[in-house]
Amino acid sequence: MEKTGDTGVILLRSEELLNWSREKSLWPLTFGLACCAIEMMGAMASNYDLERFGIFPRPSPRQADIMIVSGTVTYKMADRIRRLYEQMAEPRYVISMGSCSNCGGPYWQHGYHVVKGVDRIIPVDVYVPGCPPRPEALIDGFLKLQEKIRTEHPLLGNKEIVLSDDKPAEPDDFLPRA
Repeated sequence: MEKTGDTGVILLRSEELLNWSREKSLWPLTFGLACCAIEMMGAMASNYDLERFGIFPRPSPRQADIMIVSGTVTYKMADRIRRLYEQMAEPRYVISMGSCSNCGGPYWQHGYHVVKGVDRIIPVDVYVPGCPPRPEALIDGFLKLQEKIRTEHPLLGNKEIVLSDDKPAEPDDFLPRA
């Protein structure tokens, strides 16, 4: 095909444009609690280079849209995790990294201080298994999260609108239903 310098036109729905921009600029709040944090740092380093996916770590919950919980979650830290999660702006996502944050790991059977999964404190979107999981597993978790973001409906509040066939659509029908 010959290059002419003419610009093309791309047609897509505004929802697709919003999802594309959100999935290509993920800013995680790095919240390392134990040995899984070393693997998370390794994924951010130059060998794996998560910035090529548009993933740029942020130190503040006010700037982040993803929380990566990596490591053993104790009851003492549960309050702080919940507080940081509530400080994040909507839409916000959570990646649970490692068996300790997924289900308590090897410590929950004999320890009264370990939460049996971070999903008891905050809602989790993607689970990354392993003890500790490799950086490739975290990258796979980010790709799964991007797939989830791609299928969301941000203009509808992530709710499907169903119109009945026998009545015409009214302007109020396009508002999200509770």
